[in-house]
Amino acid sequence: MKLSSKFTLSSLMSAVLLSLSMNASAATTLKLSHNQNRAHPVHEALQFMATRTAELSGGELKVRVYPDAQLGSQRESLELVQKGALALAKSNAAELEAFSKPYGIYNLPYLFDSKEHYHKVMESDIGKQILESSKQNGFIGLAYLDAGARSFYTSKPIKTPEDLKGLKVRVQPSPTAVNMVKYLGGNPTPLAYGELYTALQQGVVDAAENNIPSYTLSRHSEVSKYFSEDEHTMVPDVLVISSKVWDSLDKKSQETLQQAALEATLKMRDLWVASENKERESAIKQGSTFVEVDKAAFKAAVKPMYEALEKEAPETYKIVEEIRKIK
Repeated sequence: MKLSSKFTLSSLMSAVLLSLSMNASAATTLKLSHNQNRAHPVHEALQFMATRTAELSGGELKVRVYPDAQLGSQRESLELVQKGALALAKSNAAELEAFSKPYGIYNLPYLFDSKEHYHKVMESDIGKQILESSKQNGFIGLAYLDAGARSFYTSKPIKTPEDLKGLKVRVQPSPTAVNMVKYLGGNPTPLAYGELYTALQQGVVDAAENNIPSYTLSRHSEVSKYFSEDEHTMVPDVLVISSKVWDSLDKKSQETLQQAALEATLKMRDLWVASENKERESAIKQGSTFVEVDKAAFKAAVKPMYEALEKEAPETYKIVEEIRKIK
């Protein structure tokens, strides 16, 4: 009897351990790639999302975040997402335009009246439709992440578009961004973000454009001491998921990811404001100068972009008109 009891107890313990092992292995882990360093608010927001995903799913669904382009550049990560070889990636609307045209709407200069207008558009049906529009291109937008306003920086003040003439300006691989710099008089030079510090340092490019946290946290402020606040675009970052991976998840997991992504969107807004204020102060202490510009002159210089858009892409221009109506 004792031997039988010991055998039964041993069998029961083995079954419990096997069950726990199977439950642990049943957890799904999704890899997420982004190109910012660990100090950037993007990383904190995505780590927050990963934590909330695990909490909301009871540990059944997990997200593992890989910063610093460990899994490849932004473009390389998107290509992996399209193939289903990578689950998630943080990109932005400028980069996404080359993969799915509807995202290009966000790359138009001076599209938004204010930060509030920008947020309202992200939350609107238009914003949601753009996120969903890329499914046939291999990915779906899960959420927008605040990325502030983009401005020019270089080794001299840029106060009017005339100051950009003749300068090689690094831009993201977006047709709209390229056209914008051309209209402003500069020479657009598409270049991978990870190569930009050296390119500025060695004079491969003369100027770049980005937001304040990226300017300092990527150390571009060391080689470009003037940040000219023309705020030509507000291009959101976008968290995307592979269409193949999305379709492989059950409804509960999809809802969990959507909820965690929505919470990360709201979290990012607070993180962004704090980071922008902190990094502005940091840049000034390190010798950078923030320059006020004549925004009216910049807006006038890019006005022909909208006139051309109305003639060449009337359907896209209708979306612009709808965005302008949102208050």
